[in-house]
Amino acid sequence: MNRRIAAFFLPAPDSLAGAAFRHGKSPWVHAVHLLWSFWLFVTPLWSSEGWNTRWLVCTLVSYPVFLLLYYKSVVAPRSTARGYALAMVLLSMVLVPWYPSGLTYFVYGCVMLRVCRMRFYSYLAWLTVLNATLLLETWLLQYPWQAIFTIPVTSFIVGIVINAERANEEKDAQLQLSHDEVRRLAATAERERIGRDLHDLLGHTLSLITLKLELSRKLFDRDSEAARREIEDAEKVARHALAEVRSAVTGIRTADLAAELASARLLLASSMVHLDYGSPPALPGEIERGLSLVLREAATNIARHAAASRARIEWVHEHARMCMQVSDNGRGGIDGDGNGLSGMRERVRALGGTLTIDSPRGRGTCLKVIVPVPTLRLVETSSAFTDATPRDHAATASEQPAA
Repeated sequence: MNRRIAAFFLPAPDSLAGAAFRHGKSPWVHAVHLLWSFWLFVTPLWSSEGWNTRWLVCTLVSYPVFLLLYYKSVVAPRSTARGYALAMVLLSMVLVPWYPSGLTYFVYGCVMLRVCRMRFYSYLAWLTVLNATLLLETWLLQYPWQAIFTIPVTSFIVGIVINAERANEEKDAQLQLSHDEVRRLAATAERERIGRDLHDLLGHTLSLITLKLELSRKLFDRDSEAARREIEDAEKVARHALAEVRSAVTGIRTADLAAELASARLLLASSMVHLDYGSPPALPGEIERGLSLVLREAATNIARHAAASRARIEWVHEHARMCMQVSDNGRGGIDGDGNGLSGMRERVRALGGTLTIDSPRGRGTCLKVIVPVPTLRLVETSSAFTDATPRDHAATASEQPAA
């Protein structure tokens, strides 16, 4: 019995509360909307009867029922949440003859209908039918014309606004899934490239070592000197292979920035943003990894918030300092401490650098990162912009000479 009661109140995965959990939000965010139920308690101000005994009894009986229905519409699966929303509407219509404050429940019911997965025109049809029914009931009960028209208009406006908010949230969720898929595909492609490189690098070398060791085993009893030479050759080949593997691993570790640029281009392309960028310079590993994380966050912000059509990444070397500048032609006006900017500042500060943002409203955003770089370890590369493929950029970065 206790388990059934607990299951009744637990949020379902396919619910508003479940969606809040998945997006890292508190499910209590939906409880804030209950503040609008204060209209329940101020409606008697416009009534000749005021706060009489009937109002008190109806409130004490109906408000807990309303809270339960609202809670269930938030935590129930979306396939059944519609029933709880319609129950709020029904509760309002039943109480309207004796309890004008109950019109508040009607607005909540119309709004919560949107938590169900239905098309906009289906939702609009539901709003039309429910408001027409309420309009007829209040007219027959000879309600004041202000109440007859105000509640339907309010429920329509609030319902459409909430519908737009839900549509934007669903679009953001789909966009996030698209971004995650792009990053997953980019990581898979990078792993496949590394696998091919290691196979090409070690396949022939290991085969040669195996042949030499087999030959030395056969020669061991007949010609020990020849066997010794074969073993020495195998040792030389193995040492050479070890050096090549170390070089390849170094290249893989320092290819983070080139890979992140390729990932950023794919990410922004999925959001219909064209990215121009130059080949990244060869940098010390720690600096490159830090700039890669900053670049990833900047690209994500452009895709999610900028509403831009073009973005640009520039690299400038100035007096033992490297400047990375990320700009877009979007809406601008971003908060200097929002959208992950605090985390980016901390990463840049850990590198001994500075991060500045210029984001005038309506004129795009320019993020500039300046970090100190040891002169002897910096290899300057061309910052000419290109429309080459991400694979070309990654190849260009991997061909830079090591300092």
